[in-house]
Amino acid sequence: MQTNSSNPNVPQLASNEVVFDLRQISPSQFAQLGVEHVAYVREILVNGMPAYAIHAADGRPLGIAGGLAAAIAAIREHDMLPTLVH
Repeated sequence: MQTNSSNPNVPQLASNEVVFDLRQISPSQFAQLGVEHVAYVREILVNGMPAYAIHAADGRPLGIAGGLAAAIAAIREHDMLPTLVH
C-alpha cells in the first residue's frame, strides 16, 4: 500500500481494496463481519454436565464439544479464529 501523494498520511488503496467506516454500517452489516472467520465458545450444560457450545460470529450454532481444548481445536481445524464469550 502506498501513501496518497496529496496527503502522505492517507494510504492509497489498490483497485480491489474496499474501505468503509465501521461507525457508518448497519447492525446487520456489523453482524456479518467475521462470520466466516470467527467462532466463539461458551460454556453450557448438556444433561447436567458442562460442555462447550461453538457458534459462528453471527450466533449460528456450529457444534458442541466436551471440553474447552476440544472446542478450540475444532474451530482452528476449520481455519477459524476462536473467541471466548463470558
